[in-house]
Amino acid sequence: MKVLVTGGSGYLGTHVTKYFGADDLSRSSGRSVLYLHDVREVEEYDLVIHLAAHLDKAPDAAEEVFLTNVEGTVNVLKNVRKGAAFILASTKDVYGRFADNFAEVPETCQTLYAGQSALEWSKLIAEQYVHYYANQIGFRSCIFRMSNVYGKTPENTSPGFVGAYADAINKGERIRLPAGGSPVRDLLHVDDLSSACEAFQESIIRHGTYNLGGGRMNSISLRELVAKMEQVSGLQAIVDDENPLPAPVPQRYVSDLSLVRQELDWDPKVSLDEGLAGLFKP
Repeated sequence: MKVLVTGGSGYLGTHVTKYFGADDLSRSSGRSVLYLHDVREVEEYDLVIHLAAHLDKAPDAAEEVFLTNVEGTVNVLKNVRKGAAFILASTKDVYGRFADNFAEVPETCQTLYAGQSALEWSKLIAEQYVHYYANQIGFRSCIFRMSNVYGKTPENTSPGFVGAYADAINKGERIRLPAGGSPVRDLLHVDDLSSACEAFQESIIRHGTYNLGGGRMNSISLRELVAKMEQVSGLQAIVDDENPLPAPVPQRYVSDLSLVRQELDWDPKVSLDEGLAGLFKP
């Protein structure tokens, strides 16, 4: 099976590429999803995992975000061959503030516009193009609305907040927590993301949209997360309680994994203790 990972040189893509022994289509490999002659090679692959994205929530980045995340996705979709499989890395943040209405957020949570940035909105738009081209061309499609995926930070990449906390603890730098560390998030190890992609590839599902996170068993407040990192690393964190960050929206996010468990027979396997410990190993 030939596998291609777009954005395969990024923070998550590096891990996913290694897991599958996949080829990489990214700017680091000298190619871009924005260049039509580069994306033509997509048709050669059995499985395309689309991670390439411009991940910037700043208002002045909106134009580049929509260009990369929407037009770039369309460029890739047009070249997926009939009978192949395509996976889009979307985000839990498409739900915005509506996620706070649920103890565990289902795929039926509203996705109406409620102040989401161009990043979240571009992902939601890209999802619609996946539905269209998958049915027009005839390839299998999967959308993962991912929640806080983490792993050891590869060289020359930028981690999410979990990796950033680990890096700060390793370097003895201060950590500023939003809302005093009270927000709750579920965390998913990148190897479990890769196994979910594999589960879709091996399934008989034609088209699916799934929340993908650590679920209830891997949910934790940010204050508790820092304490657990201290425990597994044996290091002391320096938390700047005098300068907390603003409260995020939503305040609490835990993925409901019922649908992905039912249709793909998938569950996260890497525990928080195991996954977090791996961030501090040489």
